[in-house]
Amino acid sequence: MSGARPDPPLGGYEDLSRAFRRGRDYEIVVERRPGARLAVIAPHGGRIENGTSEVARALAGEEFHLYLFEGTLEVHNYRSLHLTSHLFDEPQCLELLAGTELVLAVHGCGGDGELAYLGGRDEALRDRLAAALRDAGIAAATDGHPFPAQHPLNVCNRGAGGRGAQLELTHALRDGPASGRVADALRPVLLALGRG
Repeated sequence: MSGARPDPPLGGYEDLSRAFRRGRDYEIVVERRPGARLAVIAPHGGRIENGTSEVARALAGEEFHLYLFEGTLEVHNYRSLHLTSHLFDEPQCLELLAGTELVLAVHGCGGDGELAYLGGRDEALRDRLAAALRDAGIAAATDGHPFPAQHPLNVCNRGAGGRGAQLELTHALRDGPASGRVADALRPVLLALGRG
């Protein structure tokens, strides 16, 4: 596969799976944790949005469900394998989320410096995560940015409760040592929620 995006553009996982092959062009990781109320997902992991798989793994730890969709193409992973969040309908992901109360989706975005954008229909979770990041000295925006994640079909909102949170991280927060600060800041919030 050349890595070129099929024409017409991808409309969902069914289109993607016709054009690309699991085990060659992408991988799917599903790790279920008995009794977990929370799933941490990276729908654009691997080489699609570098560093998001690693951040998602660190956030999920051994306590929470983990889902990763990871691009493994040599080139053009974003262009070829990036399913827009409200079109992300990979069946294993949706099955996991259908039985999960809370969802946190980890994404990567452009931008300079260390900045996190938080969205999603679970505004209480969004705001708790943003406060934890700010307490750790990481700038976090919750409104007035291009990643509100309010669409009901956005994958972060496909859990049992119909609402979740989306975390968009600039390169500086996912490609280097700062990614550990993100996980350290957010894990206590997730542990408190996940046990409730």
